[in-house]
Amino acid sequence: MNITDVRIRKVNDEGKMKAVVSITFDDEFVVHDIKIIEGQNGLFIAMPSRKMGEGDFRDIAHPLVSETRNKIRDAIFAEYEKVLAQKAAEGETITEQ
Repeated sequence: MNITDVRIRKVNDEGKMKAVVSITFDDEFVVHDIKIIEGQNGLFIAMPSRKMGEGDFRDIAHPLVSETRNKIRDAIFAEYEKVLAQKAAEGETITEQ
């Protein structure tokens, strides 16, 4: 399974949520609403999830092996860095895209 497209849909410079991402596999399957979050140890990705009862969240879609998660994370962070670099080159404040 190959990652064929990564789209950074929203970019924020305020708050912990830095971006919302959609990722496409093999030009056939899309996962929307992956979030880039600023945590205590740096950026991480959060897979799309649904609230289950008393504040618990459960992932709707997620990789089953860490190698796949790392591949997804690396592709998302590479595209996110490109978007940030473009914004910086254009001298823009990062807001919704």
